[in-house]
Amino acid sequence: MLGSITLSAQGIDFSTQEWDQVLDQAKEEEKIVFVDAYTDWCGPCKKMSKQVFTSKKVGKYYNDNFISVKVDMEKGKGPQIGNNYNVFVYPTLLFVDGFGSLVHRVAGYQTVDQLIEEGKQATDPSQSLAAMDAKYEAGERDPGFLKTYLKSKSMAMDGTHLPVAEEYLKTQSDWSEPDNLSLIFNMAEDADSEMFEYLMANKEKFVEQYGKGEVEGKIQGVIFTKIGDQSANLSMDEVGALFQKAYPSRAAKMTSAYRMTYTRERGDREGFGKAAIDHFKNYPTQDPDELNDAAWTMYQVIDDAKLLKGATKLAKQSIKLDNGYYNTDTLAALYSKLGKTGKAIKTAQKAIALAKESGEDYSTTEELIQKLQAGEI
Repeated sequence: MLGSITLSAQGIDFSTQEWDQVLDQAKEEEKIVFVDAYTDWCGPCKKMSKQVFTSKKVGKYYNDNFISVKVDMEKGKGPQIGNNYNVFVYPTLLFVDGFGSLVHRVAGYQTVDQLIEEGKQATDPSQSLAAMDAKYEAGERDPGFLKTYLKSKSMAMDGTHLPVAEEYLKTQSDWSEPDNLSLIFNMAEDADSEMFEYLMANKEKFVEQYGKGEVEGKIQGVIFTKIGDQSANLSMDEVGALFQKAYPSRAAKMTSAYRMTYTRERGDREGFGKAAIDHFKNYPTQDPDELNDAAWTMYQVIDDAKLLKGATKLAKQSIKLDNGYYNTDTLAALYSKLGKTGKAIKTAQKAIALAKESGEDYSTTEELIQKLQAGEI
């Protein structure tokens, strides 16, 4: 069974047949199959099931014009169907013909009226997404068509809309018009794209339209999406160049900070230690937690004595800023790893005293002292 049956005297009647049977019925009746591609945990999916699919108005239109079926994307044939139609946003509403070819699609929550309009578009041979795909592939580049096509491609949420946006902008002589600025701001998702380059070169225009905070947030989102893309496998030089493009006045510091993440993610333990020591030497911080986190990570993954000594300096700086249990415990652990048993025990006792004052659990610190006293470390 593709999904639980949802039969209503007023709403959409969802078929409980297997996928192949649904397609056969669609061919026989010359109808389009409407597919609600959902997951159990999707909030908008549940909302549509309760508030939209049960509508008498929706039911009348869809029961007359489509064979409808619900498919859980995480069960049965759901993953296969999702892969076939590139579904990764929920809900995704698919319209396919009896041969399984995609006719139309839209993603996200749709109101009653919106869902009916999507159904009308799906059944219109000139307005369905498949029809517009064919026109585009045939070379249609009229600005009006491209704008309509881009809207449908964006709502489909299948990741294929950006080339259409670029083609539309080629037809525009003035990118600074408000509508074009809006398109660029919403569509500039790739740090290497011409749209993003335009955004960076004309930030003041976008700030006027969206505000400084929104623009800065947009730029940061694009840059860090690029940096976080593991498939891109960026070098540190490339990361630095991205920071330089977006934040020229802060690029050096941001690159230095990111080097810690870069080396840690790649399992370069010594590289991480050196990056941490260099960063906090060149860019002192007043955040005791930031210093303690770096020092503790070095304790966990590094054995090199010189780097561990550098970590003790970070822990001491953290304690100087905020003398607390956790950073004092970190210093004790670092001393133990360096073989400085006396200092480790004394520091661990200080950590326990601080923990008692603040009501922290200090059992692991007691275990450290016991191991040091027993010569196990």
